[in-house]
Amino acid sequence: MTELELLGPRASGEPLGQAVLKAVAEDFQVDEVLDIPLSGQGEHLWLWVEKRDLNTEEAARRLARAAGVPVRAISYAGLKDRQALTRQWFSLHLPGKADPDLSRAEDANLSVLKQVRHQRKLQRGAHSANGFTLRLTALRADHDALDARLALLKTQGVPNYFGSQRFGHAGGNVHDAQDWAARKVLPEQRNVRSRLLSAGRSYLFNQVLAARVAEGTWNKAQVGDLLAFTDSRSFFPAGDKEISDPRLSILDLHPTGPLWGEGPTPACGPVFTLESGVGEQHVALCQWLAQAGMSHERRILRLPIGELTWHYPEPDILQLEFVLPAGCFATVVVRELVDLVPAGQTDSPCVF
Repeated sequence: MTELELLGPRASGEPLGQAVLKAVAEDFQVDEVLDIPLSGQGEHLWLWVEKRDLNTEEAARRLARAAGVPVRAISYAGLKDRQALTRQWFSLHLPGKADPDLSRAEDANLSVLKQVRHQRKLQRGAHSANGFTLRLTALRADHDALDARLALLKTQGVPNYFGSQRFGHAGGNVHDAQDWAARKVLPEQRNVRSRLLSAGRSYLFNQVLAARVAEGTWNKAQVGDLLAFTDSRSFFPAGDKEISDPRLSILDLHPTGPLWGEGPTPACGPVFTLESGVGEQHVALCQWLAQAGMSHERRILRLPIGELTWHYPEPDILQLEFVLPAGCFATVVVRELVDLVPAGQTDSPCVF
């Protein structure tokens, strides 16, 4: 599958050029934002960890080995990219135990920056947001055009697609999910089942969002829409009054799309027609998600970019800093600016 098939059309126009992302880990930095006051006491040890070129699951295994506890005693809020420099929280369940020596887990790729005790373990999805610092290198794009596009994105947001990394190489996770769905069975391995259910659900959401981008309604509330606030998982129906809510214009309230599960979409009118139409094109996949016991949830269609700033440290480098809600992808912001190419493959002349 191509990126366009997995994500759908851009909302802001054609890419303005090309650049490289992640030439080195420091080009993609992520800081987890966790709004939980830690008490300083309890049977859970919370760790603020910096990791480089290391995925979250491997970091958890290394911490478990150093602490002498099973991996199931390690918790984290979310998965972070391997090819990046990331800082995130982990918690270790240590009932009746002293703080372990974690130095054996540390090296050039992993450092424990802080540790604090707390009464409860870290839950998945507990973080409120992620802060990003991205460096686009080998940049081939006009600075004035980029500045104008970034100013537009700051005011209108971007389509809240699931990024292509959710789907595996060339959409392999989607192909696998479709294969299991066609056979009407679920993988026995828990991690495989979770990965493929997530990929299938994300793919269907992207299909709905792609249709809304194509018709120009991804950032506009319609009667029959289900609306949600940026940081809320609850939603409510939109009538004539709700589609004029001023919080829509300040990117605090948004139309949503379906995260497929049991039961029909609760949307109405043309929104119901559009979402049902996508479901009818992927009946086996929708039924498979329902069979797995997934409940129908919603995800905002429009992604507001918080605290967006940018500058050019060098003529061919664009540095972006911004904050996104948890579960959203920085790469979909970059996608509205430039095409990303592998290091050494930029081919158009420099234009500044």
